[in-house]
Amino acid sequence: MDAKQLKWAYLIVLSLIWGSSFILIKRGLVGLTAVQVGSFRIIFAALFLLVVGFKSLKKISPRQWKFVAITSLFGTFTPAYLFAIAETEVDSSIVAILNSLTPLNTLVLGILIFGIQFQKRQVLGVFVGLVGCLLLVLSGASAHPGQNYYYVVLVVIATICYAINVNLIKKYLSDLNSVSITTGNFAVLLIPALIILSTTDISQRINFEATQHSIFFVMILGVLGTGIANVLFFKLIQMSSPVFATSVTYLIPIVAFFWGLLDNEMLTPIQFFGAFIILIGVYLSAKK
Repeated sequence: MDAKQLKWAYLIVLSLIWGSSFILIKRGLVGLTAVQVGSFRIIFAALFLLVVGFKSLKKISPRQWKFVAITSLFGTFTPAYLFAIAETEVDSSIVAILNSLTPLNTLVLGILIFGIQFQKRQVLGVFVGLVGCLLLVLSGASAHPGQNYYYVVLVVIATICYAINVNLIKKYLSDLNSVSITTGNFAVLLIPALIILSTTDISQRINFEATQHSIFFVMILGVLGTGIANVLFFKLIQMSSPVFATSVTYLIPIVAFFWGLLDNEMLTPIQFFGAFIILIGVYLSAKK
């Protein structure tokens, strides 16, 4: 398989994994708090990666550890908690659709901070995507008054964190293999996640059946949806571009939507239209 075919294969596999992550977060929230879901997600991913990738840490130079730590904060730590908190109030399929703002934010930050070249079509894509986002959020807030749509701000912040992350990796860590980056990220985050988890009431919850089931779902999320997926994603960034890599969010909402249907989530016609506009904006922003 040549490099062009391989990058598309990575894109499809990542869309299936990450598209399923939102329903796993939702299942985790049945017996755990949002902070516990975020912490367990990081802990399980860290333990898995340290087992399979510990030797790769020696490839990280002292100069690179600074950027590994920074990317761990933006690419994993902050979003892990923000997405879990957001799903306490907003449907998982909506959160997945809003995650599609990541390529738009990657482009904007790449232009403003990292000096990447752009075309007028891509700037148009950013504005189209923002219109779709507003339509999706406003129509969702009116159609689902029982949900607090102010929580979508947390999703937007998470997508900005992802955008910072991919630009940093492309600029400062392109010469480091993806396993080293991912394992280094989680080696940095393991202790903070354990400390945060210890401040919750997990010791009182741990014997409940619902909690144990939720921990199982978050374990899948941590190992597959965070650990393995991040290795594939960082490899994709290195073999393509930040904007192409984040275009995985074209397909994530489709996968997440079908999981949402199975869990009795449903979008209104206007929300479908808003989601479609977002994807058009993502397409325009990623197209060269």
